Amino acid sequence: MPDEQMAAAGSAPVPPGGAPSAPQAPPRPLDPIDRSIMRLLQADGRASIRSVAEQVHVSRANAYARINRLIDDGVIRGFTARVNHERAGQGASAYITLKIVQNSWRTVREKLRELPGAAHIALVSGDFDVLLLVHTPDNRTLRELVLTRLQSIPEVLSTRTLLVFEETDLLDPGPPGGAPAIAAEE
Repeated sequence: MPDEQMAAAGSAPVPPGGAPSAPQAPPRPLDPIDRSIMRLLQADGRASIRSVAEQVHVSRANAYARINRLIDDGVIRGFTARVNHERAGQGASAYITLKIVQNSWRTVREKLRELPGAAHIALVSGDFDVLLLVHTPDNRTLRELVLTRLQSIPEVLSTRTLLVFEETDLLDPGPPGGAPAIAAEE
């Protein structure tokens, strides 16, 4: 793996069900350096091994080995870009709650995956069964998605749409030069 770029390292494909096909060993405990490495890579998946090593105060070889172990253990599932949806032409975002027919989660999940703009799907407990995050170009497209696509799924009993007015990305380091280096926890 090149020392300077990590973007595609260890990006093992995950099957459509979202779970690895082979049984995994129980997770190893993560130490403060592992957690710092994860935070750094979440903030910048393209960070070089040299940069990561310097910020967590370990050698490049140690940082390289730790990152590979995190990948091999399935802690790091891959590297991706965080997108500003508004700048990407997806200016309307909403969380949609769904009540679904009992025992229809797998069927509903597969249908939701096919929806344009679906960004996150979660089976949850409480007053509703599923929480869906979508990004669409505008409110008209969002309305069409909810009233035509979602409500036509036979297993969906009801929906409630919560418009997102503003988002704060907690992984965003802020303006360039404004983020302090993340040091290993003690």
